[in-house]
Amino acid sequence: MTAYLLVFAGALVLSIALTPLARYLAPHLGIIDQPSARKVHRTPVPRLGGVAIYLAVLAAAIALGERYNFAQFGSIIIGATAVSFMGLVDDRWGLRPAVKLVGQVLAALLLWATGVRVGTFGQPVADFLLTVFWVVYITNAINLLDNMDGLAGGVAAIAAAHFALMCSFSGQYLVGALAVAVLAACLGFLFYNLNPASIFMGDSGALFLGFMLAAIGIKLRFPENVTFVTWMVPVLVLGLPIFDTALVTLSRLRRGKNPLTTPGKDHVSHRLVAAGLSQREAVLTLYVVSFVLGLLAVFVTRASVVEGYIVGGAAALLGAWGLWRMERPPFWSGAVHE
Repeated sequence: MTAYLLVFAGALVLSIALTPLARYLAPHLGIIDQPSARKVHRTPVPRLGGVAIYLAVLAAAIALGERYNFAQFGSIIIGATAVSFMGLVDDRWGLRPAVKLVGQVLAALLLWATGVRVGTFGQPVADFLLTVFWVVYITNAINLLDNMDGLAGGVAAIAAAHFALMCSFSGQYLVGALAVAVLAACLGFLFYNLNPASIFMGDSGALFLGFMLAAIGIKLRFPENVTFVTWMVPVLVLGLPIFDTALVTLSRLRRGKNPLTTPGKDHVSHRLVAAGLSQREAVLTLYVVSFVLGLLAVFVTRASVVEGYIVGGAAALLGAWGLWRMERPPFWSGAVHE
């Protein structure tokens, strides 16, 4: 607990201190998010906050680095650094989606090579494919969720908090400390990112958080339960970004658009606003959804097979209904911009 508190305090203070510096430097570096018809902000906003998040987590992680499995710790940090750097390049100059995708796959392969891998199936090929898919999907899911003030940072903080809690239950204190660092960095950034935001995290922050949460989700272990049940835990914790990415992908494919290159106001948050909520109300609503999914995940860690699959099945059915409902008026017609 002392280590948790020290990591939390250090990452929080660094994030709070570094974010204003990033906000000051962004205009000088040309890293500004310009308003457009497809975005919700109306004035130019710096988008260098991800660098502050990255540095805060990195400093806290390095402080504990000597206690980790060096190879696995190194692969997580190197992979997260690589995807964050690609995000920074994209924020400044633009980067083709295919290039970012290849970089994310390579980062996932680095995790696999050092033993940070999914073991759900017990079959090397299936587990390999699932590991790469999970890392790439979650990395991009958090990036796609970064579409409204405070949303991605808040949801990432909630997910990291649940991961840290579950790590403490299972005695994975070092993995938990990494989750605490992510939580604290996100909270420090949210001081400046809640509506109306004075800075955005940009792709450098969103891709970094997505990769870190994907890696932490893989590293979670629950020796008091069986993998046949606990594979659902990280899926539930990250259920909101998973759902949002599935929604925009299906919606854009249905409209004949490329889901990787087509921006638009077709996310869950945009549809809630189109239904009558304010931006703050939409974000708070999604915070609650993310928190409830995290609580369900905590329950599943100690649930029997029957209990776990009742919860997981109910969540899956509700998600499927949500996908169907969100593609029908008024959500569909009022939210999506061609």
